[in-house]
Amino acid sequence: MARIPDAARQLIAEASLAQVVTIDRDGMPHVTLARAGLDGDELVMATFFNVDQRKIRNMRRDPRVAVCFVAKDHTGEGLHPYVVIEGRAEVTEGGALEVMDYLAQFFLGPGKKSPRRDVPAGLSVRVSVDRVYGQGPWREEAE
Repeated sequence: MARIPDAARQLIAEASLAQVVTIDRDGMPHVTLARAGLDGDELVMATFFNVDQRKIRNMRRDPRVAVCFVAKDHTGEGLHPYVVIEGRAEVTEGGALEVMDYLAQFFLGPGKKSPRRDVPAGLSVRVSVDRVYGQGPWREEAE
């Protein structure tokens, strides 16, 4: 498991959405958006609805994923800072509300919970981190 630098953790915690890249059956990349964040040394995300969506089918068939987080704000020149996490996803039935409640503290504020309460069990996804890269001040920590 790759080490995630503290500054990269901060960028991930402050990002509002992540781009999730999975691999289609024909080998082409498939990109979608998701709420995601770190839980310890793993990346977590969840969905309540459409549990057979394309990215989930892709992760079940081929667990390799890349997830990109882009900083909300940037005062410098060039690209916004970003962090890419490459790893392997494990899809689990249920647990979506617990994951979304956990992530709500980052998206909605400390002590907040997901506003959706009357939801199906959905599914949760945990990604073990194999590689961390991107552009930003956290890169110095990884070297």
